[in-house]
Amino acid sequence: MSNLWGVVPAAGSGRRMATEVPKQYLRVAGSPLLEHALQALLACSELRRLVVVLDPTDRRADEVASLRDPRVATVAGGLERADSVLSGLRSLSDVAGADDWVLVHDAARPCLPPEDMRRLIDAVLASGCGGLLAQRITDTVKRTADGRRVVATLDRTTLWRAQTPQIFRWAELCAALEQMQQQGLIATDEASAMEQAGYEVQIVEGSSRNFKVTVPDDLPIAEYYLKTTVAARL
Repeated sequence: MSNLWGVVPAAGSGRRMATEVPKQYLRVAGSPLLEHALQALLACSELRRLVVVLDPTDRRADEVASLRDPRVATVAGGLERADSVLSGLRSLSDVAGADDWVLVHDAARPCLPPEDMRRLIDAVLASGCGGLLAQRITDTVKRTADGRRVVATLDRTTLWRAQTPQIFRWAELCAALEQMQQQGLIATDEASAMEQAGYEVQIVEGSSRNFKVTVPDDLPIAEYYLKTTVAARL
């Protein structure tokens, strides 16, 4: 039976947050965003090891309690997100089989509902096809020629907003990311690397709660979701 491993790229600077503190360390509902993201993944009993990819010069990671969990390991990250994911994948080479599954999740998605992750894992294991959580786009979407002038309105019924986790075979994902590196291309997520390499990728519908904290206005929304989740458990 294939094992399930995890990788969380958390070496970024979070430039769009316009803060001195990288966004994964910003405190929301009493803990860093990264802590909430790791707790959501560690709740999955099938996860054998969770590799968190960090900037080794940033000591803020010492404040993240889940990094001391026995299932968690840390490695140094790279310049781009894809470089960090690849670093995390390579660190599993001593334990992961070629057909094992690897779950990759954003450090800045602190509100992942456990039922969403369960549904994704079940769908991937049942079909043998890697995939990702995603949310249907309900807004009208415009394409512009210069960033201002509209040239087309896109058919939103075919459009999805990609989320994480994304789950793929360990060896296939390593090869797909390495191929993009060699071609000088940047993979903005794992699914795009797998698509580029010619693999089939499935979508599992996710919740709007599982959004990525990107700008300061996202913080109070995350705070609300996290506090309501905690209150529901009491």
